[in-house]
Amino acid sequence: MKYFYKNLAIWLIVALGGMLLFNMLKGAPEPYHLVRYNEFLEKVDKGMLSTVTIKEDSITWRTSDGTLYKTIVPPTNDALPHLLKKGINIEVRKEKKPHWFLQMFLSWVPFLLIIIIWLVFMQRGKGQGGGPKAMAFGKSRAQLIDTQHPQVTFKDVAGIEEAKEEVIEIVEFLKSPDKFTEAGARIPTGVLLYGEPGTGKTLLAKAIAGEAGVPFYSISGSNFVEMYVGVGASRVRDLFQEGKKKAPCIIFIDEIDAVGRHRSSGAAGGNDEREQTLNQLLVEMDGFEANDHVIVIAATNRQDILDPALLRPGRFDRQVLVPLPDVRGREQILRVHARKIKVAEDVDWKTIAKGTPGFSGAQLANMINEAALLMARTRKNAVTMAMLEEAKDKVMMGAERRSLIITEKEKTVTAYHEAGHALVAWMLPGADPVHKVTIIPRGKALGLTMQLPEEEKHSHDRTYLLNTLCTLLGGRVAEEMIFNEITTGAGNDIERVSDIARRMVCEWGMSEAIGPITFRASDPLSGKNQIMSEETAVLIDKEVKKIIQSAYDRARQILTDHRAILEEMTQTLLERETITREDIENIVNRHGKKETA
Repeated sequence: MKYFYKNLAIWLIVALGGMLLFNMLKGAPEPYHLVRYNEFLEKVDKGMLSTVTIKEDSITWRTSDGTLYKTIVPPTNDALPHLLKKGINIEVRKEKKPHWFLQMFLSWVPFLLIIIIWLVFMQRGKGQGGGPKAMAFGKSRAQLIDTQHPQVTFKDVAGIEEAKEEVIEIVEFLKSPDKFTEAGARIPTGVLLYGEPGTGKTLLAKAIAGEAGVPFYSISGSNFVEMYVGVGASRVRDLFQEGKKKAPCIIFIDEIDAVGRHRSSGAAGGNDEREQTLNQLLVEMDGFEANDHVIVIAATNRQDILDPALLRPGRFDRQVLVPLPDVRGREQILRVHARKIKVAEDVDWKTIAKGTPGFSGAQLANMINEAALLMARTRKNAVTMAMLEEAKDKVMMGAERRSLIITEKEKTVTAYHEAGHALVAWMLPGADPVHKVTIIPRGKALGLTMQLPEEEKHSHDRTYLLNTLCTLLGGRVAEEMIFNEITTGAGNDIERVSDIARRMVCEWGMSEAIGPITFRASDPLSGKNQIMSEETAVLIDKEVKKIIQSAYDRARQILTDHRAILEEMTQTLLERETITREDIENIVNRHGKKETA
């Protein structure tokens, strides 16, 4: 309803402005030449005028060329006898004056416009605290969620069962607090949801709002921070005051790292506004004044940069990890998002879940949406397994770029490059199985080799990492073997190889020469480089190069031993552009080769 009145006010302003402009233009006088009264009488005496128009205090006439002349007559007008004597045609017009109401209305139009514009802007500027922004710059900007008509509930959240169980207890306390208080239990003051982007932290908060049935305030951490020192702290105070008035209630702060970052230890490197806001948040959550029945739920992707005082018990008592879903969780998420679309009978959600390792809930939702869009484009009645596979490839590898013009030489180099990746991965025991190889450009890549693990892995051993290095270097080795030349196509592979090898040496203690010692490039909080001796830095570089060179030599040996398979796999890629695991298996079997160590 408020949008109706807002639009009505805007159109009213436009109409009043148009009316005022019309009246101004309509009443604008025609330009004329002013003549003295004695000159006018001389023209009458000489017979130079034929027709005149008499108004209350003026006489006007036109010449033969259409020019308008005007003279102002004195109060004792004696021009009429002269005009009659000379036989001049006389036209008398009475000055039309607007109605007194219209005249008064038009005189007040500017003031009315100013008042209406002021009211509209003040109405639009009302914040949560009930006052206009101009009068309440320090008021909270939190949005009060309608919990009477929930759009998201716990039924819509899947794949994060442990995190859901943690927050279900919060909802139960808000619905029946006596059960907990009688046992002497105290409900957590704050719950911190952390995890990678897209895992469902905000969705879980929406589900809490839908299930709790209590006032739910939602705000982003960036809404507290302003350029004026003290505004953020004022908004924090106002937010908690509003919450206490409607307790029990929930306050949800999304992306809390915008305001809760680790405070500077020195006086020069801090941000006064952000730190004052954080200090006020700390006091409101656990200060001298009791903060019962106001529960703060926050979400962040960067738990490591939050201030320790914010994470201590009494403030954020519970820190709930919202992880990437496992294969069972991915299947549940796919089924939840598939409720809104028509699915064919051939769709196997378990197979799709196994083929999407590392996907977050947001990526799975995007995949389902891409499949639905593909169904609409092809005008099919339901989403099929083939559509889901194509949508998965699009989300994982990017959209196909078939319109990209590639020379035959570039296409051949790409085919050998991808065949090198696939063949090395196939021949290494323990490496992730090859799922699909394509030389159709997707995203920034001219070709891709997709590997899918057979089972979920939460940690990797040294053998697996060395196999990964060999697989990544297989494309570069194939180019060098066949063309005796190297291209820029292996740039991303080399970057990933260098990162993995350096982390093996500096973080995971997988180098015998270095041992189980961590050497980070920089401290994540201060940004300062970690101090190490020059000898240690040289030794690290040598160990990284040694690991990469060993993987390079191993990949070259595999491709040399199975050159015939490499050639046939490349020719098949050039003919079909995409080959699957079954195609590779048939090629290997024709050559009578088995997987080698």
